[in-house]
Amino acid sequence: MTPEFDVLLDEDEVQARIATLAEELSPKLTGDWTAVTILLGASPFTTDLMRHLSNHHVHPMLDAIWLESYRDERESSGRVVVRADLSRNVKGRGVLLVDDVFDTGRTLAFAKQHLLSKGAREVLTCVLARKPKAPKEGLDAWAYDAPDRFLVGYGMDDAGLYRGLPYLGAVKN
Repeated sequence: MTPEFDVLLDEDEVQARIATLAEELSPKLTGDWTAVTILLGASPFTTDLMRHLSNHHVHPMLDAIWLESYRDERESSGRVVVRADLSRNVKGRGVLLVDDVFDTGRTLAFAKQHLLSKGAREVLTCVLARKPKAPKEGLDAWAYDAPDRFLVGYGMDDAGLYRGLPYLGAVKN
């Protein structure tokens, strides 16, 4: 049985939020920067953010890190595991760390420390959606204040499914 979803942001609204975010971020991204996407959920967001940053003549290198804390569950395991690390050196570079959702803050905090330990000169954190119970610290920029619901679509999954939905949705209660 396929679950039903509420559409929180349709495809056009997602792009408008990302365009605004790119405009806000672009003045901060001068010099040598690498955008690091946290796989798998942040991939569509990172791609679109890079496109919107290019409209402001900002062209960071792109890399990825595969971190896992949810597996196929709807709640974090509380433990972050590195499934695959960066392919490029970030020593001396600024890093724009991009994730899909900010809820407990554990994944971003882990990734930020990981990148700093690899010599990044600074790490700015950025997500598509921030949950209402998320920590007040640990996040530099976000596109959308999401409700406290399980999010799907636009890269976010439910047990590996629904990542390809073009909108940001929430599982109906």
